[in-house]
Amino acid sequence: MRQSNIYIILYSAAITVVCGGLLAFASTSLKDKQDANIALEQKKNILSSVLTLNEGENIDEIYAKQVKGFVIDYDGNVKEGKKPEEVIIAVEYKKSPKDRLLPIYEFRNDSGKVAYAVMPVYGYGLWNNIWGYIAVKSDFNTVQGVKFQHAGETPGLGARIESEEVQERFKGKSIFDNGSLTSIVMQKGEGHDYAKDIHKVDGMSGATLTAKGVNNMLKDYLACYEKYLKKNAGAKQQSS
Repeated sequence: MRQSNIYIILYSAAITVVCGGLLAFASTSLKDKQDANIALEQKKNILSSVLTLNEGENIDEIYAKQVKGFVIDYDGNVKEGKKPEEVIIAVEYKKSPKDRLLPIYEFRNDSGKVAYAVMPVYGYGLWNNIWGYIAVKSDFNTVQGVKFQHAGETPGLGARIESEEVQERFKGKSIFDNGSLTSIVMQKGEGHDYAKDIHKVDGMSGATLTAKGVNNMLKDYLACYEKYLKKNAGAKQQSS
């Protein structure tokens, strides 16, 4: 019996070591590919906030040609030596807003001028974290598009923030009102027309708390980007 028990223990230990080694090897060997896929998905989400991507388009090529990324601080100053891909938004979110590193992705047209500015946002929904991007036009006020994602909102309810139908509601809205940051507020209930209100969008039935999470996320992060937006809006007016 003792020999049988020793055999089982040794056999189990050997299996554990072998399986652990195989998993470690697989993780290490696939890391570069996984990192590349994550980077590609991020580029796709950034581009999706400003344009409609067609099937088969070369995401890396479009991104390299038209997007310039950099990092700023709360005062809108560029942080030299910092790369946006090195900034983990989930980590920065836990900091005081004035201490956060803030990535910016400027989408340039063929003449090199900024057509859109894309800003990452992060917050908390009903059940878990929500995040995404908001893109503004060259006036640094009018929304070109948004791209929202979530970790665990309710399917068919709060999870709809990922749907094109809901995200379309933000297009054309404004984040400033006569120079004051007002953000954009998703309303309670659904089925109302807010076409004439540039700071409101229709809500989601049965997902009021997720909508509040989106509202808080936008208000929080747009306040972080406010000085950058105003600096660039002012510079554009002076050059016009």
